[in-house]
Amino acid sequence: RRPAWALRVLMAKRRTFGHIETYLRRSESLLGTANWSNRHLDPTLTWRDIEWVRKLWPGKLVLKGILSVEDARAAAAAGVDGIVVSNHGGRQLDGAPATIDALPRIAAAVGDRLEVLFDGGIRTGQDVLRALALGARGCLIGRAHLYGLAAMGEKGVTAAIDILRKEMEATMMFTGLRSIGEITRDLLVEQ
Repeated sequence: RRPAWALRVLMAKRRTFGHIETYLRRSESLLGTANWSNRHLDPTLTWRDIEWVRKLWPGKLVLKGILSVEDARAAAAAGVDGIVVSNHGGRQLDGAPATIDALPRIAAAVGDRLEVLFDGGIRTGQDVLRALALGARGCLIGRAHLYGLAAMGEKGVTAAIDILRKEMEATMMFTGLRSIGEITRDLLVEQ
């Protein structure tokens, strides 16, 4: 419906991961990429490192990528203010559990000690309500706002967030809820 916009998108410079692009171009195999990762990601990090950061950083400290109750408890013990239940969009390990499946156990284990945020698969306001019902205090939204940004810039981001808000309000209305505080797990049908 917008041929000029489509043409600009097609003709635009390709986006890349510039910080690793040269290496990946030279890498002829999956092993080469793994070698790059091994040199640039520190496998020796432990929960003591998080405790050290906590001692140095007086502000809010939130960890993203929590998928197990054990890690959630370790994060709480390390003194973080919040965690993000996330599998990073499934990009890192395709066998990782879906975040929506991990969320209820993690929220039950540590939700009274720190903020539990949710990341993964939020496409509608109903998805937000579902995550809140399963114990999240808030949701991170990736693709929805990026689609809005790509389509209409800042106005598109505002429109995407407004759509999510309206969908959530409609879902709350259809389920008889008047406030976010009324959202509980009882709202969901177990399968």
